[in-house]
Amino acid sequence: MIRVFGHLAPDTDSTGSAVIWAWYLSQVQDTPAVPVLLGTPNTEAGFVLQRWNVAQPEIIADVAAGEPVVIVDTNNPAELPPSINNADIRAIIDHHKLVGGLETKGPIDITLRPLACTATLMFDLMGADAEKMPREIKGLMLSCILSDTLEFRSPTTTPHDRAVAEMLAADLGIVVQDYAAEMFAAKSDVSQFSDAELLRMDSKTFDVEGKKFRVSVLETTAPQVVLDRKDSLMATMQTVAAEDGADQVLLFVIDILREEATVLVPNDLVKSLVEASFGAKVSGDLVVLPGIMSRKKQIIPNLKL
Repeated sequence: MIRVFGHLAPDTDSTGSAVIWAWYLSQVQDTPAVPVLLGTPNTEAGFVLQRWNVAQPEIIADVAAGEPVVIVDTNNPAELPPSINNADIRAIIDHHKLVGGLETKGPIDITLRPLACTATLMFDLMGADAEKMPREIKGLMLSCILSDTLEFRSPTTTPHDRAVAEMLAADLGIVVQDYAAEMFAAKSDVSQFSDAELLRMDSKTFDVEGKKFRVSVLETTAPQVVLDRKDSLMATMQTVAAEDGADQVLLFVIDILREEATVLVPNDLVKSLVEASFGAKVSGDLVVLPGIMSRKKQIIPNLKL
């Protein structure tokens, strides 16, 4: 049985794409596969699973030596199980830059394409077999695309992502704007999470000129709910950084509707980084960056000290 999974701290695309590809392998390719998760899905992903009546996949902590796996929505070993290089990696399907560091038992299928969403890539890989998707799989695919593109607002959005999403929505009888609003409302409900959980919820680590940063993004239609916790979040940044072996946590609160990011600035290191990276003038403990929506395309490529 092949296990299909995405990255740690699973979001909608990582969760949905694991389910989609496990369905495709099992039902179309006649290759037994099961989706699993590397953590509790975020609130939006949980809403999407419930909306389309899909059971939450099993959560695993690691993989066994020689276990067959397919990796989706990442190719970064830091976002995968500790023993990933001991597993039998059969394929990687992703839309992020190639990081390196994974080891395979032999040649495998690797598909990396510059699309906004892994699910869009999967639609292409299925070809004519995409017509066989049942309603719940189509619903997951639509959800993944709307999530990763922020309803087509993200600069990562391609015309193809949008075309696939609109086709799926029409087929499902879904009004994109209404459904996306439901998804984003679910994503914006962070009341149940501690500060540390918020900082790790959608977070990736990157090295910038010899310093290690945990770059966290919170996409929301209600940014003030997060910003009202500014003081405690900034205090917790130091704890999370120390526990995770990072020099600093960066938090970008993405306002989906206003299409801007607010960055918390707890110290001079973050102030220097934000000013150097984005040409902003920081005068307090937060700064607004108009037009910044994407970690992958706008934040990470610009980070410098």
